[in-house]
Amino acid sequence: MAQRIYFDNAATTPIDPLVVDVMVPFLSTHFGNPSSIYSYGRENRLAIEKARKSVANILKAQPSEIFFTSGGTESSNTAIFNAVRELGCKRIITSPIEHHATLHSVEFLHKNGEASLEFVNILSNGHIDLEDLEKKLKESSVKTLVTLMHANNEIGNITDIQAVGEICKQNGAIFHADTVQTVGHFPIDLSNTYVDFITGAGHKFHGPKGIGLMYINQRNKISPFIHGGGQERNMRAGTENIYGIIGFAKALELANENHTVDSAYIFSLKQYLKNRLTETVPGVIFNGDPDGDSLYTVLSVGFPHSEKSEMLLFNLDINHICVSGGSACSSGANQGSHVINALKTQPQSTVRFSFSKYNTKEEIDQVVETIKTLI
Repeated sequence: MAQRIYFDNAATTPIDPLVVDVMVPFLSTHFGNPSSIYSYGRENRLAIEKARKSVANILKAQPSEIFFTSGGTESSNTAIFNAVRELGCKRIITSPIEHHATLHSVEFLHKNGEASLEFVNILSNGHIDLEDLEKKLKESSVKTLVTLMHANNEIGNITDIQAVGEICKQNGAIFHADTVQTVGHFPIDLSNTYVDFITGAGHKFHGPKGIGLMYINQRNKISPFIHGGGQERNMRAGTENIYGIIGFAKALELANENHTVDSAYIFSLKQYLKNRLTETVPGVIFNGDPDGDSLYTVLSVGFPHSEKSEMLLFNLDINHICVSGGSACSSGANQGSHVINALKTQPQSTVRFSFSKYNTKEEIDQVVETIKTLI
């Protein structure tokens, strides 16, 4: 079989071998239940708390503010439902280009009559209109949850969460930032950011799947989303995903240590692909703000709409090239991407390329040559 080329790292990343190495003992010899009182259990409890400290340290938070979950979706659900049901938010402001973990949650609460729902304006380059956010918050004295992603998973646009946090602080709003695409890719300083909840997922930065992070600022007291045992300081019942937690912490440590080198290298790949496509494909466009406030890992490309470009994803797959049309979490649904629809761009066939430290310029050359023959 031909060698596969993988450019869908915003969906998931290959696990780093160094992460696998630290997980293996917890899959084999260190098998104790962290809630047990004998040594097998106590050793694992210690390992979890060491991992929590490491994660807190990198994000500049308190260990007591870090909770491990099954992933970004659970973390966002927990934050949003608690903001409404426990912290008294009767109004939600979000954007039309959020991840479905957020959009479906706020729509459920709205339909259920638990909160009103408003959408902030999106600028033509895909950025959040912060003036509109401020105006909407000032218009009403109802306690509000603002839920906005730090970086968009489809177009890569980065929102200034410092600025959003300040606006929320001035208006007494609760702020949840979906940071799934930025934790492990972007330095986050929680000691210096006004935010109530952030979320993360290990598999976005070469860690294991099925392990996530939720930061809850200590000023907020919320109830568990999953009930049962007293795990995660009574905040999330269920036997801990010990090897996931160990892997998450190790992956975050590696990402943090190598950030300067890795981010510069990955950014060079993104620029290289953008330049090659501009030279090769007449009429190609790039969605969002690829040269401005944007993830170095993501490039959303709009190919001129034609019968050939409509089949592009399918044909790239036949040629062993893994990319996505929009967001991988809605695979199989072909109503097109809600993010691209919200941008009101010209008709296009959208392909998202997302890069990691394991990709090469040779792979990009191969992809561009393949696209040339397909279009």
